[in-house]
Amino acid sequence: MPLSPMENHPSMSNPRSEHPPMAEVTPPSGAHRTLTGKEPFFLVMNNGSGSGDARQTRDTIEQTLSRAGRRFELMPVDDGSQLIATARRALKLAGEQGGIVVAVGGDGTLSAVSEVVLGSGVPLGILPQGTFNYFGRTYGISQDTDAALACLLDAVIQPVDVGMLNGRTFLVNASLGLYPQLLEDREAYKQRYGRSRLVALWSAIVTLMHAHRSLHVQIDLEGQPRRHMYTPTIVVGNNALQLEQLGVRQVEEIERHHLVAMTSRSRGTLALCGLLLRGLLRRLGDAENVISFGFDTMTVHPRRARKRMKVAMDGEICWMDAPLTFRVAPDKLPLLVPHDPARRERE
Repeated sequence: MPLSPMENHPSMSNPRSEHPPMAEVTPPSGAHRTLTGKEPFFLVMNNGSGSGDARQTRDTIEQTLSRAGRRFELMPVDDGSQLIATARRALKLAGEQGGIVVAVGGDGTLSAVSEVVLGSGVPLGILPQGTFNYFGRTYGISQDTDAALACLLDAVIQPVDVGMLNGRTFLVNASLGLYPQLLEDREAYKQRYGRSRLVALWSAIVTLMHAHRSLHVQIDLEGQPRRHMYTPTIVVGNNALQLEQLGVRQVEEIERHHLVAMTSRSRGTLALCGLLLRGLLRRLGDAENVISFGFDTMTVHPRRARKRMKVAMDGEICWMDAPLTFRVAPDKLPLLVPHDPARRERE
């Protein structure tokens, strides 16, 4: 049964670059909260993300939740600049009514909404719509809307580790250097040829065929200067499933509540294409030029006079002031996961 509709608020110029004060919410701590099965859902739906049809997804949500007799309010976002403002309104309502915020969209949408919810005590549900769905699959949440809604209606809360980069959250990975360029080019190819893994692969090969400038950085680990290095890219992972599929050996670091950094000494086009092939074959960790390690806090200082650096977080590109500090968030995200443990197995 839908709640009463709300007005759209004015759009924001950059949905995640500014963080005006958030309305206070004081529900019980999400990590220790027991669900009653009657909490209203406040669904923040990004109509511009994901690979499916937004109208069909919306119809499925409305029909399923109405049949289940669950109160809900669907809060669609047609302009990405309104995503954070809409998520904040959802959080305020959920806090006032003892409800749950639900993010509907791709990895970037899930990450942006989780950033608003983190630390509030309000639980977060997700209906993943992205191409790879690493975050959802890790916790047994399907990309299929019907299956994900079934999980949402029969869920428990699991505290989940979240990564942070200069105070911003990421769920799957954050990166700088070549990897953001790969993502930027991939999005351009998807806009032209459609969203598929084959298009993503072809885009990556084309990007690697062009010359790229290496990063010259100093890396500090746990507050201590460690090394200077030249590298085409640095990727920091927070998702065991993605690391497993790449063949990175430090997967167990995720279970120890650490992040995992991946970088490479390889700078030539053929060497980088070789790393791409190893990743596809799940053997990236076997490459002698690949460096990977777990950490709690890592700061990257550019050696050149750079004040800002292009970064990617869960597929979204932005610019950040240097230096860049990666760390595990002090708060855990109270995520709704399937109640049945058998359904939490990763695909």
